[in-house]
Amino acid sequence: MSFPSTLSVLIVDDETLARVRLRDLLADIAAEVPNEVIGEAANGELAVSLLQERLPDVMLVDIRMPKMDGIELARHVGRLGKPPAIVFVTAYDSYAVQ
Repeated sequence: MSFPSTLSVLIVDDETLARVRLRDLLADIAAEVPNEVIGEAANGELAVSLLQERLPDVMLVDIRMPKMDGIELARHVGRLGKPPAIVFVTAYDSYAVQ
């Protein structure tokens, strides 16, 4: 499996501070894992709109969000021809099994 030289990332989280923190973490690993944040969305509906413009390599997705949560977003993304990888990011450990 080959990886792109720069990983394109879409951050999806309803909390601004969480998105900032994820950007900071991605910046911290940029020397080892070159990456570019191609967009941010505050909920799943906005993320679906962004996916129509550009498809990332990976999505960092919060589970609990208004309008469309991360689980429902993952279902939509899974229907794409070449879906990006999804990494769920959440402060709620009860979602780990789901």
